[in-house]
Amino acid sequence: MIFNSYEFIFAFLPAVWIGYFLLNKWQLFFVRNVWLVISSLFFYSWWNPVYLPLILASMLINYYIGTLLGKASSQPRAKLLLTAGITANLAALGYYKYYDFFIENLNALLSTDFNLLHLALPLAISFFTFQQIAYLVDAYRKETKEYDFWKYALFVSFFPQLIAGPIVHHNEMMPQFSREKAQRNFHYENFAKGIFIFSIGLFKKVVIADTFAGWASAGFDQAEALTFIEAWIVSLSYTFQLYFDFSGYTDMAMGAALLFNIRLPLNFNSPYKAVNIQDFWKRWHMTLTRFLTQYLYIPLGGNRKGIPRTYVNVFLVFFVSGLWHGAGWTFVLWGILHGAASMLNRLWQQLGFKMNKFLGWFITFQFVNFAWVFFRAQTWEDAEKVLKGMIGMSGFAWPEQLTSLFSPASVQAVEILSINAVTDTSLLYMLALLGAAFAITLWARNSVRMMNQLKPSWFSAFFICALLLISFFSMTRVSEFLYFNF
Repeated sequence: MIFNSYEFIFAFLPAVWIGYFLLNKWQLFFVRNVWLVISSLFFYSWWNPVYLPLILASMLINYYIGTLLGKASSQPRAKLLLTAGITANLAALGYYKYYDFFIENLNALLSTDFNLLHLALPLAISFFTFQQIAYLVDAYRKETKEYDFWKYALFVSFFPQLIAGPIVHHNEMMPQFSREKAQRNFHYENFAKGIFIFSIGLFKKVVIADTFAGWASAGFDQAEALTFIEAWIVSLSYTFQLYFDFSGYTDMAMGAALLFNIRLPLNFNSPYKAVNIQDFWKRWHMTLTRFLTQYLYIPLGGNRKGIPRTYVNVFLVFFVSGLWHGAGWTFVLWGILHGAASMLNRLWQQLGFKMNKFLGWFITFQFVNFAWVFFRAQTWEDAEKVLKGMIGMSGFAWPEQLTSLFSPASVQAVEILSINAVTDTSLLYMLALLGAAFAITLWARNSVRMMNQLKPSWFSAFFICALLLISFFSMTRVSEFLYFNF
């Protein structure tokens, strides 16, 4: 089940919400938590019930190890438990996500013929694995308190953040699940803010992101070659598709959680406004950046062991980030590119150089757009095709549609731009929507900020209703969120 589906919006979410507050009213708080866990697992298994036992086993094993870590008084025993727990989590992730990738490369390198398993990637395995690794490390550091299993299961499986994050900490969620009085009553403010930001996120996904998705797919997956203008339209289409897709999911997750009086951490903060690559990673997938910083960069030594070691640590963090996003060399290269850019940015700052903010933004955005090509491409050939077009190696043909705009006779509608007869969209419309996307990402207020400043009024009610109506009529082409694949 996905947020942008009629089943979720008109059946699942209302049913779970009504049951939650009825159980609160009857003061059946334990049953309320069980209700949320069962509902969340139903939400998870709707996609593919085959992997329901996997997440159940993961929760049971990690809860058991975490409980032992919390009680362990011997440091060697605690380290052994932590090592075993992290190894078990990474082994499961490696088996389901990276086994075929490893075997493919081993066969290519050694000319062997080991069979591939062709395993379907279990939904959300990267997210709930990292979340539980963080829990084990926090338990080892004695930073967690002991809670019952059902609250822990809710921490792992809470449906608004289960599938694509944010990657939450034990200490920021468990207290919210335990505050009975705060969660008991219906809060009009939380409800209004939740519906408001959920509506914005739904609109971002089904109206904006899914529109760009068609253009990006046409260029990356179906076109044989791309001219200069076509390649830039394709690359920017994916850049904005990913932005509005992930931003939309984050808004919807936060909104759905607020309906239950639960506040999720900020995970997306206008990253295309970033003026350098470090600023970008403070804004994009913020909880993943936090996880990699706290549980990889700092344990590796951070910046405490000299400049050379710091640069190695930065590189390793981004290498892992690339591999975490997908089992493929294009993802690895994407991580390496961001690692190299981050090291260069750190060197620039250490040398005391300054840069105009607009120039810094321009370079950062162009680099991010360039790197997304590898992130999106399914093969090296796809990436090469788009990049060749972007630098003009496939020709600078001026589309006839643009030529007609400057013709005195062009009083009729603009002709159709067809990228190798795949897309069926007016070029003028494509350029206008790309311009609007630039304007929204650069100058519009962040949706979380809008939510926090929300003052209920007739205008805000009309705004929400308009977004919802437009979104509902656009949901005939339901598509999964991009981060479901990671």
